[in-house]
Amino acid sequence: MRALITGASGFVGSAVLRRLVLEGVPVRVLARPGADDSAWKELPDVERIEGDLCDAGSLQQAVAGCRWVFHVAADYRLWVPDPESMYRANVDGTEALMRAAIAAGVERIVYTSSVAVLGFRADGQPSDEETLSTLEDVIGHYKRSKFLAEARVHALCHEEGAPIVIVNPSTPIGPEDRKPTPTGRMVLEAAAGRMPAYVDTGLNVVHVDDVAMGHWLALQYGKAGERYILGGDNLSLQAILTRISGLTGRPSPRLRLPRRLLYPIAWGSEAWVRWRGKGIPLVSMDELRMAAHRMYFDSRKAEQQLGYTHRPAEEALRDAVAWFSANQYY
Repeated sequence: MRALITGASGFVGSAVLRRLVLEGVPVRVLARPGADDSAWKELPDVERIEGDLCDAGSLQQAVAGCRWVFHVAADYRLWVPDPESMYRANVDGTEALMRAAIAAGVERIVYTSSVAVLGFRADGQPSDEETLSTLEDVIGHYKRSKFLAEARVHALCHEEGAPIVIVNPSTPIGPEDRKPTPTGRMVLEAAAGRMPAYVDTGLNVVHVDDVAMGHWLALQYGKAGERYILGGDNLSLQAILTRISGLTGRPSPRLRLPRRLLYPIAWGSEAWVRWRGKGIPLVSMDELRMAAHRMYFDSRKAEQQLGYTHRPAEEALRDAVAWFSANQYY
């Protein structure tokens, strides 16, 4: 009953890998040459195959003999100078892997989408799986690529009967965020006392290990063609930063900045990074556009149909801060 997992070098993928090993599942990892193997090199029953989502031959080799596939890999950047590679990996690569798995007779596929594909409710209440959006509504290349990828997965399910269950994590936080992700970088900056101000927005915070368990539950109980939000607690950014302050003993930011004052900074930061040809903007235009919404979500469908549960957001923040500190990120 070997399972293939993509994205095992990443934050969510490594958590899913740990969950599968705990459940006694032999795992095959699809990894690019030179990928960081620290998430699995000490784990039992983990086989590595080198390949890439854009290499059809490697995908056929990766899925051969596997009963299940967990497709977690994605190019996750909120700012990218050249988006074409992101669309190739996240959209074309996803469809190529799904088709390779179907052709190989894989019994069940869990595809990691994102709440980024969902819309926002007019009444301000948390969004659920039925809160639809359009491509025009979606902000930024990462979110657009995930929107298009999920649309292709839905088409495979409803037009070709593909055995794919879709999960939509919200904002995972926790240990082992090595890169770190954009959200992890925010937690790290706050823990290090380098975030003196905030904007009025909100996030749905979930422990990464709960997201990993949600993947395992989706494999067992999810319905093909359905999507399931894997979320946690809805918190304002100010509340998140206040909780991090309580964990570190550093002062909590008290200055709330209007977003409009940050647009010139974002524009200049993006221009500087483009000119240098490397780095990440201090803040991007898309991040500010996203911050116009409180990104709150409702996980009741996953709770009722999968048996999904989540721990309090404070535990996710505590584990993330402790891991960053123990590994000398600040």
